[in-house]
Amino acid sequence: MKKYELVYILRTDTDDETKQKIQDKLKGIIDTNGEVEAVDVWGNRKLAYQIQKLSDGYYVLVKFNAGAEVPKELDRNLKIMDQVIRHMIINVTDNK
Repeated sequence: MKKYELVYILRTDTDDETKQKIQDKLKGIIDTNGEVEAVDVWGNRKLAYQIQKLSDGYYVLVKFNAGAEVPKELDRNLKIMDQVIRHMIINVTDNK
Protein backbone atom coordinates (compact mmCIF):
# COMPACT_ATOMS: atom_id res chain seq x y z
CA MET A 1 0.00 0.00 0.00
CA LYS A 2 1.10 3.54 -0.74
CA LYS A 3 0.61 6.74 1.23
CA TYR A 4 -1.64 9.40 -0.29
CA GLU A 5 -2.97 12.82 0.59
CA LEU A 6 -6.29 14.13 -0.67
CA VAL A 7 -7.27 17.78 -0.45
CA TYR A 8 -10.74 18.78 -1.51
CA ILE A 9 -12.56 22.11 -1.45
CA LEU A 10 -16.30 22.34 -0.94
CA ARG A 11 -18.65 25.24 -1.57
CA THR A 12 -19.00 27.37 1.58
CA ASP A 13 -22.82 27.21 1.40
CA THR A 14 -22.72 23.42 1.96
CA ASP A 15 -24.59 22.44 5.13
CA ASP A 16 -22.91 20.39 7.88
CA GLU A 17 -24.97 17.26 7.14
CA THR A 18 -23.85 17.23 3.49
CA LYS A 19 -20.22 17.82 4.51
CA GLN A 20 -20.41 14.79 6.81
CA LYS A 21 -22.05 12.64 4.10
CA ILE A 22 -19.27 13.52 1.64
CA GLN A 23 -16.60 12.75 4.24
CA ASP A 24 -18.27 9.41 5.11
CA LYS A 25 -18.58 8.45 1.43
CA LEU A 26 -14.90 9.15 0.78
CA LYS A 27 -13.92 7.25 3.93
CA GLY A 28 -16.00 4.30 2.72
CA ILE A 29 -14.23 4.28 -0.64
CA ILE A 30 -10.82 4.36 1.05
CA ASP A 31 -11.78 1.59 3.51
CA THR A 32 -12.49 -0.86 0.63
CA ASN A 33 -8.75 -1.35 0.09
CA GLY A 34 -6.94 0.89 2.55
CA GLU A 35 -7.17 2.88 5.74
CA VAL A 36 -7.59 6.53 6.70
CA GLU A 37 -4.72 7.86 8.82
CA ALA A 38 -6.05 11.34 9.54
CA VAL A 39 -8.72 13.84 8.51
CA ASP A 40 -7.77 17.48 9.00
CA VAL A 41 -10.57 20.00 8.47
CA TRP A 42 -9.10 23.41 7.65
CA GLY A 43 -12.51 25.07 7.40
CA ASN A 44 -13.41 28.15 5.37
CA ARG A 45 -10.47 29.80 3.64
CA LYS A 46 -10.01 32.39 0.92
CA LEU A 47 -9.21 30.92 -2.50
CA ALA A 48 -6.09 32.17 -4.30
CA TYR A 49 -8.28 32.94 -7.32
CA GLN A 50 -11.97 32.67 -8.12
CA ILE A 51 -13.28 29.24 -9.05
CA GLN A 52 -16.80 29.06 -10.52
CA LYS A 53 -17.29 32.71 -9.41
CA LEU A 54 -16.56 31.74 -5.78
CA SER A 55 -13.86 33.40 -3.68
CA ASP A 56 -14.08 31.20 -0.52
CA GLY A 57 -14.00 27.44 0.02
CA TYR A 58 -14.23 24.81 2.77
CA TYR A 59 -10.95 22.86 2.82
CA VAL A 60 -10.42 19.27 4.02
CA LEU A 61 -7.18 17.24 4.03
CA VAL A 62 -7.32 13.43 4.21
CA LYS A 63 -4.19 11.32 4.71
CA PHE A 64 -4.58 7.64 3.87
CA ASN A 65 -2.86 4.40 2.85
CA ALA A 66 -4.37 2.45 -0.02
CA GLY A 67 -3.85 0.38 -3.13
CA ALA A 68 -3.43 1.93 -6.58
CA GLU A 69 -7.10 1.64 -7.60
CA VAL A 70 -8.48 3.67 -4.65
CA PRO A 71 -7.24 7.11 -5.86
CA LYS A 72 -8.84 6.46 -9.25
CA GLU A 73 -12.19 5.68 -7.62
CA LEU A 74 -11.91 8.73 -5.35
CA ASP A 75 -11.15 10.94 -8.34
CA ARG A 76 -14.14 9.58 -10.25
CA ASN A 77 -16.50 10.21 -7.32
CA LEU A 78 -15.16 13.68 -6.52
CA LYS A 79 -15.60 14.79 -10.14
CA ILE A 80 -19.34 14.06 -10.07
CA MET A 81 -20.08 15.65 -6.66
CA ASP A 82 -21.77 19.03 -7.15
CA GLN A 83 -20.50 20.51 -3.87
CA VAL A 84 -16.81 19.84 -4.66
CA ILE A 85 -15.09 22.83 -6.27
CA ARG A 86 -11.61 21.32 -6.61
CA HIS A 87 -9.67 18.29 -5.42
CA MET A 88 -6.15 16.90 -5.64
CA ILE A 89 -4.75 13.48 -4.75
CA ILE A 90 -0.99 13.09 -4.40
CA ASN A 91 1.25 10.12 -3.69
CA VAL A 92 3.46 10.94 -0.69
CA THR A 93 6.93 9.39 -0.92
CA ASP A 94 9.53 9.21 1.83
CA ASN A 95 12.69 11.17 1.12
CA LYS A 96 15.21 8.85 2.77
